[in-house]
Amino acid sequence: MLAGFRTFAKSPLAVILFALLIVSFAVFGISDVFKGPRLSGVVQAGSRTLTPQDFKVRFDSYRKGTERQTGEAITPDQAVERGIDRQILDEIALQESIAEAISRAGINPSDKLIGDVVRQQMSALHPNQRPFDPITGKFDPKMYAALLAQNDLTPKTYEASLRDEIAQTQFFSGVANGLHAPRIYTALQAAYGLESRDLAAFAVNPASVTPPGNPTDAQLTAFMKQNAERLTRPETRVISIMRVSAQALEPTVSVDPAEVQKTFNFRKDTLSAPETRSLVQIVAPDAKGAATIAQRLGKGEQPAIVASAFGVKPVFLTDKPKTALPDRKVADAAFRLAADQVSAPVVGDLGVSVIKVTKITPGAAASLESVRPAIEAELRAQNAQTKAYDQTQAYQDAHDAGADLVAAASKAGAMVITTAPVTAQGADETGRPVAGLTPDVLKTAFELPAGGESELIEIGKGEYYAVRAERVIPSAMPPLAEIKPQLTQFWLQTQMSERMREKADALAAQVRKGASLESIAAANGSRVQRVPGLSRENAQRYQALGRDLLVGAFGAKPGEVFTSRAGQGAYVVAKLERVNPAKTADLARTVQMLRQQTDGSMMRDLGEAARVAARTKLKTGVNLTLARQAIGVDTEALAKAEAAKSGKPSK
Repeated sequence: MLAGFRTFAKSPLAVILFALLIVSFAVFGISDVFKGPRLSGVVQAGSRTLTPQDFKVRFDSYRKGTERQTGEAITPDQAVERGIDRQILDEIALQESIAEAISRAGINPSDKLIGDVVRQQMSALHPNQRPFDPITGKFDPKMYAALLAQNDLTPKTYEASLRDEIAQTQFFSGVANGLHAPRIYTALQAAYGLESRDLAAFAVNPASVTPPGNPTDAQLTAFMKQNAERLTRPETRVISIMRVSAQALEPTVSVDPAEVQKTFNFRKDTLSAPETRSLVQIVAPDAKGAATIAQRLGKGEQPAIVASAFGVKPVFLTDKPKTALPDRKVADAAFRLAADQVSAPVVGDLGVSVIKVTKITPGAAASLESVRPAIEAELRAQNAQTKAYDQTQAYQDAHDAGADLVAAASKAGAMVITTAPVTAQGADETGRPVAGLTPDVLKTAFELPAGGESELIEIGKGEYYAVRAERVIPSAMPPLAEIKPQLTQFWLQTQMSERMREKADALAAQVRKGASLESIAAANGSRVQRVPGLSRENAQRYQALGRDLLVGAFGAKPGEVFTSRAGQGAYVVAKLERVNPAKTADLARTVQMLRQQTDGSMMRDLGEAARVAARTKLKTGVNLTLARQAIGVDTEALAKAEAAKSGKPSK
C-alpha cells in the first residue's frame, strides 16, 4: 500500500512541499485582480481554507526550488509580472478542491495509518535526521516537530498534506485499476504512428528566378514600417554602479598573527577531534537484574541474548563522543571503562543500566599549523567585511552631504563602473550579455529616472551596491542611414524568397495540370529526389528536409502536389505519391505495447478533469489580492500601476 507514497530517502520533506507547487496548468478565471472576493483565506474549497501564511510557505518553497534549478532568484514582484502567483494559486485551488471532494466521498485515512506512514518515512531518513531517541529508539515528537520546522512545516500541516496524498493515491489507484481504454483507441494510435508515406520533391533552382534589383530609400522606409516590431530597439540605459565588495577587498587586508593564536586558543576544543567510543547499553528492570546482566556480559555472552532474558533490547551506540550521550552519568561511566570492559550497574537519569565498551577511538588534538589556513581565511573575510562596512559608511556620509554617486564613491575609495548602453535584460547593443550586471542591479537601474540614484543596497556577506541612471535612451526605430547596408541585404533576401515562392507555386500548378514532376524539375535545372517509407516514427531522421516539408507531407492526401519552404529562402515542389498502411503484424505488436501508455494518458486526462469538476462543483473561491499581500507585494501600488496602463482610474 505504501509503495504509491513518496519515498522519503530522497529529500523527503522538500519533495512533498515542492510537489504541491507544480505549476503546469493554464490559469482559469480568477475573481477581480485587485479587490478579490470576500474570503476568510487565500483559497476556500468547502470546509478547507488556505491561510495567507500557508500560501506564503508554498510560494517560498516554489521560489527556492526554482532558484536551485535555474540559479535565478524570483522576487514577489517578478512573480506577479510573470503570472507565477496566479498559476500557483490556481494549482492550489485545484488541489484543495479534489482533496475536499474525496474527503466528502468518505475516503479519509485513519490516524493510525497516518502515524504508521510517518514513522516509516522518518525511518527512511539519514540516521542523523531521524526523530528517534538514540537510547530508547522511541519516536520523539519534539525532534519530529523540530525536523519539520526546518522546512517551514508543523506536524499538523505536514500530516494534513500526507492525509490528502494517501486519500488521493487510494482513490485514483482504485479508479486506475479498473480503467482501460477501448482497444480501438490504441489501434488508431498505432495505425497513425506506423503509417508511412512515399514523398517525391525537387528544389526550385535560384538561377531560374530573376533576382531583384537594389531597393530605393522609399522601398526601404516602407519595409522598415512593415517590420517595425523586429527593428525597433528596446530602451537602453547608461548606468554607473558603485560596488563595495568584501570579497574583492580580501586580498588587501592583513591578518594579525596574535589574532590567529587567540582564535585558535578559544576554539581549540571544537577544532580537535574528540575521543569516541562504541558501546552497548542494556537497561535493567532493577538493581538485581543489572547485577545479573553485568555478570553475564562479563562472561562474554551476546548482548541480545542477555537483554532478551529481561524482555528488552540492547542499545548499540557507534563512535559517539561523550557529549553525544544524553545521560551524563552513563557517559561518565562509559568513558572510564577500558575496551571490552563491562561496567557495574549504573544508576543514571533514565534508570539502571549496564554498559560494555566495544571500541575506543582516541581523540586527536588540533595543532595551530594544521588549522592556520582556515582560521586566517575566516579572519581575513571578517576583516574585509568590516572594511567594506566602513567604506559604505564613508560613502553614505558623503552622499548625505550632497555628493553624487561617483564623487561619494571616490571619497569612500569604492569602485564605480559605468556601462555602455544596456537593455533591461543586461545586453549591450549587439545583444551580448554585459558581465557583472545582476537582475537586482538591472531592476534597480531601470526603475530610476534619468539622473536618478538609488539608495545604498546591501545584498549580504559584505556586498553592497548603488546605481545611478546616467542616461536613458528611449525605445526607437534606428535611422535608415545607420542600418541601410544590413536592411538592404535583408530586403533583397526577402524579395528573393518571395520570388522563389511564386516560382514554386507556378511550377506546382503545372504539375497539377498533368505535367510530370521529373519534366518540370528538369526544365528548371533541378532534380527530383524521393523519400520512401517516411513515417511519424522515423521523421526525426529526415529533419534535414525541413519542418515545413515534413508537416506538409503528413498533411497531404495521396497524389496531392504542394509547395513548401525548405529553409534559408529555398522552396520545394513536392508530391505525396503514396500512403502505406501499417502491416498487420506490426500493428498488433504496437497495440499491445501501447495499451498501458494509452490507459495512463486517459487516466491523467480523467484526473485533471476530476480536479476541474471538483473546483466547479464546490465553487472554490480564491483571493489573489490576499495571496499577493501574503508574499509581500504592494497591491495598492500594483493597482495604481495597472490602472495607469489601462487608462482607467484605480478603485
